[in-house]
Amino acid sequence: MAVHTYKVIGLMSGTSLDGLDIAYCKFYHQEQQWSFEIKKTAHIPYSTDLYDRLQHAVTLNAIDVLALHNEYGVWLGQQTAAFIAQHELSIDFIASHGHTVHHQPQLGITYQIGSGQHIANITNTEVICDFRTNDVALGGQGAPLVPIGDRWLFGAYDYCLNLGGISNVSFESNQQRIAYDIAPANMLLNHICTKIQLPYDDGGQLAKSGSVNSQLLQQLNALLYYTKKAPKSLGYEWFTSEIIPLVEATDDTIPNVLCTAIEHIAMQIALDINTHATSPSTLLITGGGAKNHFLIERLQTLLHDMHTIHVPDALLIDYKEALVFAFLGVLRHRNEINCLRSVTGARTDSSSGVRYLPTLS
Repeated sequence: MAVHTYKVIGLMSGTSLDGLDIAYCKFYHQEQQWSFEIKKTAHIPYSTDLYDRLQHAVTLNAIDVLALHNEYGVWLGQQTAAFIAQHELSIDFIASHGHTVHHQPQLGITYQIGSGQHIANITNTEVICDFRTNDVALGGQGAPLVPIGDRWLFGAYDYCLNLGGISNVSFESNQQRIAYDIAPANMLLNHICTKIQLPYDDGGQLAKSGSVNSQLLQQLNALLYYTKKAPKSLGYEWFTSEIIPLVEATDDTIPNVLCTAIEHIAMQIALDINTHATSPSTLLITGGGAKNHFLIERLQTLLHDMHTIHVPDALLIDYKEALVFAFLGVLRHRNEINCLRSVTGARTDSSSGVRYLPTLS
């Protein structure tokens, strides 16, 4: 049986705003099975200026958002071209998540900046991006998209939990993939840390030194989102309107607020998984939050004993999302389903993503 091989670069920028993840991956398809290798990686932190502009992009007018869309596309193209040159790579195409500025699927809106045409022209390589818009146009949430990768690449685990800017879970139920955003994760923790000029709480040490603020915890757990049934997803707009005001109104120490945030995140995740799981299960945890030892410790305590947590090596923790978006590009390249209605609530499954070809000079 022939083996089909794809050499792809995945680009990922998440809501935690910690920078750009680049992953050069190889995918192999044989006898209806997929396997992969992560061959080369890079993490490029955002400059203070770019961080601030991306963080506040949601407040820009339409013209300024479009200008940033093109400028950020140029920056992505330059970083990717340098990565390709450094490692002397020959690739089939680039798959880019872009950076989410607006996500309000209830209004039919989702927008990821980072012009695919600019990336294609700078790298002289085909680019596949804009993976969410089609699903939203079909009545879906446009998120989460990683579950198709969970199904085909990480199917050995019962649950796949990603602790990025937002925490989300993916699992099979009645032969359908179910997935949704659970709660804020690094987006909340990092926001609190900025108050003391720290990018993040290394290992959760500050949070572990604090105590839970019961009033804040009660307020966070009472948010309306947690009563909604899937499909559902979270965006930065929700975070700024629902979470930040509660944090800002809390007069307490940073360690205590961090400790409370950890407890909130762990409680919401454990509640969801404990509700769904009725037998012994395995849980794969990736994303930057997997390095927060205190968060993992609290999760292990709150999860039922029958759940076995697996935290993989740093490579997969850091680059799983970039890997999966590269995989989404492969499926789009093959015109195969990469967006599941059972996950997003869309009218139909779809093969989503817009393809940009480089302009020959």
